[in-house]
Amino acid sequence: MIVTMELRGLDGVMKTLTELPAAVVSTRGGPVLAALRKGARVLLIEEQKALDRVTSNATVTGKKESTGLLRKSLTIKRGKPPAGGNGERVIVTTKRVMYPRKGKPVSVRKTGQILEYGAEHQVAEPWVRSSFNAKAAEAITTVESELVRRIDLIVKKLAAQNQGR
Repeated sequence: MIVTMELRGLDGVMKTLTELPAAVVSTRGGPVLAALRKGARVLLIEEQKALDRVTSNATVTGKKESTGLLRKSLTIKRGKPPAGGNGERVIVTTKRVMYPRKGKPVSVRKTGQILEYGAEHQVAEPWVRSSFNAKAAEAITTVESELVRRIDLIVKKLAAQNQGR
């Protein structure tokens, strides 16, 4: 499942970013990538909690079926830049891991999709959508405050370097 957020209304922050030296907004992502990662972390933690709730359902025998592999495979990674322009993209996704079992191999990604959307004999138990709905506003606020904080640090560092000149 892909959920895309686009931040708008941060004109002052964006203007400041464009005025910073090119070295600050580097191929490593600079303060933008770090701020996006921190916001994605908020969503990742909520997805892990939601997944724990969904997979804690007991079977008929009273045993849990969850191996915890799907939860362990959740990760944050840098995505491809948005189409048609510059920018950064950070995604919360699963690692490419297969369940160790006999017979036809099953990936954790497929299991996550079946939990999210359901299947013929599986009721949908949305864990990504519920996490996103619960924490999207907090994630955006985190990105904004972290970006402003990191830019302030860079500006202070550059000002200190330029005082000696």
